[in-house]
Amino acid sequence: MCAVVGVINSKNASTLAYYALFAMQHRGQEASGISVSDGQYIKTHKAKGEVGQIFNSQILSELKGSIAIGHNRYSTAGHSSLQDAQPVTATCSLGDISLVHNGNLINKEKIRKELIDNGAIFHSNMDTENVIHLIAKSKQESLKERFIEALKYSKGAYCFMLASKNQLFVARDPYGVRPLSLGKLKDGGFIVASETCAFDLIEAEFIRDVMPGEMIIFTQGNSEFESIQVFDSVEPRICAFEYIYFSRPDSIVEGKSVYEVRKKMGEALAKKFKEKVDFVIPVPDSGVSAAIGFSQYLNIPLEMAIVRNHYVGRTFIEPTQELRNLKVKLKLNPMKKVLYDKDIVVIDDSIVRGTTSKKIISLLRQAGARKIHLAIACPEIKFPDTYGIDTPTFEELISANKNIEEVRVYTGADSLIFLDIKELIQSIGSERKYSLISFDGNYFIK
Repeated sequence: MCAVVGVINSKNASTLAYYALFAMQHRGQEASGISVSDGQYIKTHKAKGEVGQIFNSQILSELKGSIAIGHNRYSTAGHSSLQDAQPVTATCSLGDISLVHNGNLINKEKIRKELIDNGAIFHSNMDTENVIHLIAKSKQESLKERFIEALKYSKGAYCFMLASKNQLFVARDPYGVRPLSLGKLKDGGFIVASETCAFDLIEAEFIRDVMPGEMIIFTQGNSEFESIQVFDSVEPRICAFEYIYFSRPDSIVEGKSVYEVRKKMGEALAKKFKEKVDFVIPVPDSGVSAAIGFSQYLNIPLEMAIVRNHYVGRTFIEPTQELRNLKVKLKLNPMKKVLYDKDIVVIDDSIVRGTTSKKIISLLRQAGARKIHLAIACPEIKFPDTYGIDTPTFEELISANKNIEEVRVYTGADSLIFLDIKELIQSIGSERKYSLISFDGNYFIK
């Protein structure tokens, strides 16, 4: 669930891209990069690590130009290496181009094989590089037509941003699975980003969401933009996990406050909770909003009895299980004096592999909690998500292999409840459809 940002018609393009990426650090922590066009050439700086570790004032001052695109990496396709970091930059017959991508292309291997059979040489294992090759090899005359042709070859969930020496192209997949928003900068330029929290930091004005299947074309020096509907209209399906986990609570996704939606998930959980407890505890930070809704609905006190070390990244995003296990203890510390001899309910956003939940319950037991109930603010995750979430196999998903009672026993909780799919949809809003493949196995992109 990477973060992407594009800025155009701003003399501070690279700096604004930096702050936007900083605001969206939660979407990926493995690598980050920014490409900038000065009107003639594109310069790229990227490295493994977090945004604040990679960029400084000197590096940003060297990234001069009024067009910038940026990316925070969370690996779902490719490997955790610098070669698989973005942006992907190349020189083709139309000049320098640079590309960033959030999502997953489900026909990656088919296209890659065809390109290799026709002489293409790949430098990474990313599906993003496919699109660069498709653009470079296209016989279309304009970059716009080449990009449209490449998109029509590519199937999956995606938000793309393509920079040339004087243009910025933005594209969203026909179903709008990944979020993408358009904003206006204070200096008159434009910004497009995965989440609106990026706009808040730099005081950009939200204009609207990029429409599913839409391509927007910005040109350097032009105060207007061109909009093209590349694909036939289909019923949009924003990913439900944006509301459950991935987006920051202060973001607005498709017109809905993530914070308010998560509170409603907590209220829905509270309606089915039957135990008596002394207080509610959220797993920070992803369980906090739902825990507030849960606590307020039942009028049970909320205690922040698990303290999070904010200098440790999100454990789900770590690429190896060994790092996930270690980081749970580094990241979360229970408060023994608050927890001792208490009956508690722990609110978390989801259970994927179950290892984090098991460790949290164990830490709470060690801290002296008497009874520990676990309430999860989403349905059981039973199917791999091939559209951009790191759950690639059934074997990794505990709820694909165990029923609720077996999951409860594995985690060590005294009781365990999940939302069901209907309750989740009611919490987000039943006026539209969502991408729910993790819960219902409906792989709607063919």
